[in-house]
Amino acid sequence: MDCFEESSVKKLQKMIDESRSIVFFGGAGVSTESGIPDFRSPQGLYRQKYPYPPEEMLSHSMFLQNPEGFYEFYREKMLYLDAKPNAAHRKLAQMEQAGKLSAVITQNIDGLHQAAGSRNVYELHGSVLRNFCMRCGKFYPVDAIVNSQGVPRCSCGGIIKPDVVLYEEGLDENVLQGAVKALRQADLLIVGGTSLVVYPASGLVEYFQGKHLVVINKSATHLDARADLSLTANIGQVMDAIRI
Repeated sequence: MDCFEESSVKKLQKMIDESRSIVFFGGAGVSTESGIPDFRSPQGLYRQKYPYPPEEMLSHSMFLQNPEGFYEFYREKMLYLDAKPNAAHRKLAQMEQAGKLSAVITQNIDGLHQAAGSRNVYELHGSVLRNFCMRCGKFYPVDAIVNSQGVPRCSCGGIIKPDVVLYEEGLDENVLQGAVKALRQADLLIVGGTSLVVYPASGLVEYFQGKHLVVINKSATHLDARADLSLTANIGQVMDAIRI
């Protein structure tokens, strides 16, 4: 890190040390350092060649009208089961275990926060690790998707659907309520690895009315001007420098 970054990390360290209820709000940039591509970076899914853009391939309409096409894309581009938690995931888990972090609110669906040891995680867009039969509700692990061909089917004949929020679908109300409550009670909000352009998820940060707002992202966000501290950096690099 250069001198500016070191001074910023010291400022962040001081905020963390003085805070009692920290909430972390994260997006795809948290997991890119684990090898999972995001949508909007130069290497992201939006820059790749497909018959339709990702938001259409991963839409509720596509799932209903062309489930074969949906699952072909989903298996190839949404499942990164060999990915491991990175420095950001691990440090956030340590912060929770130390009683500093009250919640992680994530737009990611990879389950890496839990793999790192975080327990209070609000997954706004669900998780690829959970799958359910649309007919009988039976639970299936992600292996049921990976090891099937075409459209995965339950033993009852129903279609197995990933427990992820597709485009055109609403967010889970219980998850939303939990996230909002955590934000309202937080005295420090760290926003990391997200461009804050996906709504309604990114609109949740407006519920935060605490003392300090920190933004850590590789590109600018609309929150930067409001933030007490804004770092243009890799979230893992910054979090790894924090001491708990």
